[in-house]
Amino acid sequence: MARGGEQLQVLSALDAAKTQWYHFTAIVIAGMGFFTDAYDLFCISLVTKLLGRIYYYRAGAQDPGSLPPNVSAAVNGVAFCGTLSGQLFFGWLGDKMGRKRVYGMTLMCMVVCSVASGLSLGHTPSSVMATLCFFRFWLGFGIGGDYPLSATIMSEYANKRTRGAFIAAVFAMQGFGILTGGVVTLVVSAAFRAAFPAPAYQQDAAASTPEQADYVWRLILMFGAIPALLTYYWRMKMPETARYTALVAKNAKQAAADMSKVLKVEIIASAGGDGDQQEAPPAAAATNQQQFGLFSGEFWRRHGLHLVGTTTCWFLLDIAFYSQNLFQKDIFTAINWIPKARTMSALEEVYRIARAQTLIALCGTVPGYWFTVALIDVLGRFKIQMMGFAMMSVFMLGLAIPYHHWTTPGNHVGFVVLYGLTFFFANFGPNSTTFIVPAEIFPARLRSTCHGISAAAGKAGAIIGSFGFLYAAQSQDKDKAGHGYPAGIGVRNSLFVLAVCNLLGLAATMLVPESKGKSLEELSGESETPPVNGAIRSTMPLV
Repeated sequence: MARGGEQLQVLSALDAAKTQWYHFTAIVIAGMGFFTDAYDLFCISLVTKLLGRIYYYRAGAQDPGSLPPNVSAAVNGVAFCGTLSGQLFFGWLGDKMGRKRVYGMTLMCMVVCSVASGLSLGHTPSSVMATLCFFRFWLGFGIGGDYPLSATIMSEYANKRTRGAFIAAVFAMQGFGILTGGVVTLVVSAAFRAAFPAPAYQQDAAASTPEQADYVWRLILMFGAIPALLTYYWRMKMPETARYTALVAKNAKQAAADMSKVLKVEIIASAGGDGDQQEAPPAAAATNQQQFGLFSGEFWRRHGLHLVGTTTCWFLLDIAFYSQNLFQKDIFTAINWIPKARTMSALEEVYRIARAQTLIALCGTVPGYWFTVALIDVLGRFKIQMMGFAMMSVFMLGLAIPYHHWTTPGNHVGFVVLYGLTFFFANFGPNSTTFIVPAEIFPARLRSTCHGISAAAGKAGAIIGSFGFLYAAQSQDKDKAGHGYPAGIGVRNSLFVLAVCNLLGLAATMLVPESKGKSLEELSGESETPPVNGAIRSTMPLV
C-alpha cells in the first residue's frame, strides 16, 4: 500500500470513530491548561488597584494611590506581549517537533512563572513592578503556547461529527478560569479583611491599607500554578496525535497503534498484506506536491484568504473583548456599582471588584461558552460567529447611545444586564469560533503554526484594547481624568469604537469557510491524494 493512502485510511477510521471516554479525558487535560491561562491573564485586573494603594501611596492625597499610566499599562499588558510571542514560537515548534513534545514545555513555563510572579521583590516600587512585569511576560509566553497546541491536539483527536463541541469545550474552560479568579480573590480578600480590619481611606489614609495586604495579591497570582501543576503528569501521558504521526511524521502504523490504545478500538493499517510500507510513485508525487510551505504561492492560493480571515476576525474581536474584560472595574465605578475608592479600605475594594467580575462571569461569560459547546455542531461556526459579532454590536450601541441614562441612579442594573449580554454573545460567538476554526482548516504540517499566527493577531488586538482603553476611556474633562492620565474620549465614545470593531469583524467573517461536518483532510485539501489499495480494519463498528 502506498503510504499516502495508508495515512488517509487511518484518519478516516479516526473521523468515523465513536465518542470514547478518552475524548473527554483529552478535553479535561487540554482544558485545564486553558483554565490556568484564563486565571493567570485575568486575575491581574483584580489586584491592580491594590498594587496602586500599596506601592504608590501619596500622603495627603484626596484619593488612594494608583499605578501611574505607564506602569498600569505595563502590568496589565506585558503578559499579552509574552502570549503573542509564545503563540508564534510554540505554534511553529508544535509543527516541527510534534504537539506532545512541546505541550509539557508550555505548562512548566506557566507553573514556574506563576509562582515567581507572586514572589516579585524589590527595594523600590519601580523594582517590584519591573520584576512582576518580567515574570508575567514569561508567564504569557507559556500561556501563548497553550493556544495553538490545545486547539490542534483536540481537533486532531476528535471525530468530525463532534469536533467543534470538543474544541469549544476546551476553550470553555477559560470561563471557569475567569470565574475561579474572582472566587479566589473573594476568598483571600475576605479572609484578610476579617483578620486585619482597616478603616476607609477617607477616615485614615495610612491605616486603610494594612501591611498584610501585600500578601493578598501575591497569593492570588501564585494560585495559578496549582491547576497547571496538577495537569502536567497527564499531559506527558498523552500520545502524539494520529494526524501528526501519520501526515507529518509519515508513520501510519504508529498512528494506528496509538489510536487503538486510547480509543479502545483496534485500528490496523495494512500495506498490501505484508506490512511493508512501499512508496508508489504516483502517490509519492501527489504527496510531494502537497508539501508546500507557509510562504509558498500554493499555500496562499489555497489558504491565503482563510488565514487573512481568521487573523482579522480574532484581531478585531480581542480589541473589544479584552478592553472590556480587563477594565470592567473602571466601568462599574463609573456607573456607581462599586463605590468611590476613598470610601473603602484597600481590601474592601479588592473584594468588591472581585464580586463584580464573578457576577459577570457567572451570568454572562460562562453560559456563553457552553451554549457554543451545545450548538456549534448544529448551527455551524459561520452562523454563530456572524450572530455573535452582530449581537455584540447591538448591545454595545445599546450601552453607548443612552449612556448618560445608564449612569443615573436607579438605572445601573439595566447597564449591567446589557454589559453581561455582550459577554454572553462574545462567548456564544466569535470568542469561541475564532479559536476553533483555525485548528480545522489548515494542513496538518502547518496547522499549529497557522493557529498560532491567528491567535497572535488576536493578542495584538488585546494589546491595543488593553493599552488603548487605559487612555481612551478617561474623561474628556482633564480634571476628571485619572491621576497621571491625559483627557480621553470617555467610556461612551469608547463603546462606539468597540461597536465599530465588531461590525468590521462581521464583515471579515465572510472570508472564513464553514467547517461543520467535514474532516480535517477535506478542509485542508490533504484528502486529494489519489486512491490506492489498502485496508483499515477495526474490531468495532466505527459509526
